[in-house]
This record gives sequence, C-alpha cells and structure tokens, in this order.
Amino acid sequence: MESSEHTQCVSGDPPAGGPGANGHFDATVKCAAPGGSGRAAADPAAAAGAPQPPGAECSAPRAVTESWREERTRSAEDNETSLPSLVAAYTSILRGLGEDPQRQGLLKTPWRAASAMQFFTKGYQQKIIDVMNDAIFDEDHDEMVIVKDIDMFSMCEHHLVPIFGRVHIGYLPNKRVMGLSKLARIVEIYSRRLQVQERLTKQIAVAITEALQPTGVGVVIEATHMCMLMRGVQKINSKTVTSTMLGVFREDPKTRDEFLALIRS
Repeated sequence: MESSEHTQCVSGDPPAGGPGANGHFDATVKCAAPGGSGRAAADPAAAAGAPQPPGAECSAPRAVTESWREERTRSAEDNETSLPSLVAAYTSILRGLGEDPQRQGLLKTPWRAASAMQFFTKGYQQKIIDVMNDAIFDEDHDEMVIVKDIDMFSMCEHHLVPIFGRVHIGYLPNKRVMGLSKLARIVEIYSRRLQVQERLTKQIAVAITEALQPTGVGVVIEATHMCMLMRGVQKINSKTVTSTMLGVFREDPKTRDEFLALIRS
C-alpha cells in the first residue's frame, strides 16, 4: 500500500474539531499498558474506573460504553426548513462567479446543488445506534475480523470538494461480533459529513470500540482529495493514508502487522 502522505492517528491524542473523538461526544478509549494484551480496551470494568496500571488508559472523562448513543443529528424536517436558504446561498454564489442565475442552464442549479449538498452530508441525519438494528451478537470468537475495500465518499470541510477512497477495518472480538454490513454503514455515516480524513479514521475506530468493546480495532483509509488534485499543488497521483490503531492493534506489533498484511493481500 503506497501513498504520498501518511498520517498516524492514535487514541491518546485530543481529537480535532470537537470535544469528543467523534466530534459529538466525550469518548474514552482504554489502552493496554505497554507490553500488555490490550484487553483494557475491551474491559467494561476498566472503563468504569477500576484501578489500572500506569499507562493503561489514554484519558478518563467517563466510560465509553453508552456515549455512542448520544450523537447529535440533523432531521428530515431540518432539511426542508433549511433548503430555501441553501438555494438562496447557491444563487448568490452563481452571481458572485459572474454568472446569470436566470439563464436557462442555471435556472434549477441552486436547487439541485442545495439538494445534492444535503445528500452529500446525510450522515448528520443518522445515529450509529439507528443502523445497528440488533446486529451485535454474542459469539465465542476471538480471531480477527476484517472488512476491506469499503468505498468511501466524503466532503473536505476546508474546501467543500470531494474526498473518495477505500476504508479497511479489522477488529479482534471480545465475545461479541457485529453484522458485517454494519461496518460499512458506520463508514457511510461518518464519511457523509464535512470531514478531514484524520478525524474520519478515528471516528470509525472509536464507534466500533464503543459498540463492541473488542480487544482491539484497526482502521486504515486510503483516499484521494480533490482539493489537492484540482487546486493548490495539483498533484494528480497523490493519495493520503491514515490509520487508527486501538487496544491490541496498537500495543502488539504482531497483531498490527497481521492486520496490515491482510488488508494488502
């Protein structure tokens, strides 16, 4: 997996763009002590404040097990209410570009653009808990689960132009597994928002951690940014690769290397 850029996100860093790792809540991800098994990341008792060895936790504002249920959303009613103002804004943009919004080819462009933008950012209307639909199952399975090459489309929050690429997800279950399609739905929810790739990578990993409390989670995103291709440096062959490794994926090099090898195969 080659790239012109590589960014490593780790669970101990304060997340960009908001008070919580997902931008909507105070998330806490427990990390194993150096040399440990990484099971502190999946231990609800540890998340609830049980004594931990030095270095065994990244931060501890509160437990993570339920915070993923509390995300803020944008409703369908909000879409209807805000659509006229978005249409007016796009009309102003056309005028500012020197165009005539009344010419035939542009008459419906502000409405189309406003509706398209609401679709591109439909992730604000969804909650992770809504897509689970009882898709978390008790299962005595502790081997790695990987879903790779999940298509991803997002919007750069700095320039409002597309980001697109592939997401690879792996986790080590701790007696609980998730329906495989739900991993792709988690990607869809967070990618269909205004994003930076580094935050998107961490949001996906934290959501899976909070929903399943697994032994570890790894997420890698390979993406192309139109803000680099169409403007600025205009490097048409560039790719950006970001990763978030939590729990045993971060602490155990063999587990991490196995995950990285499998997503490249």
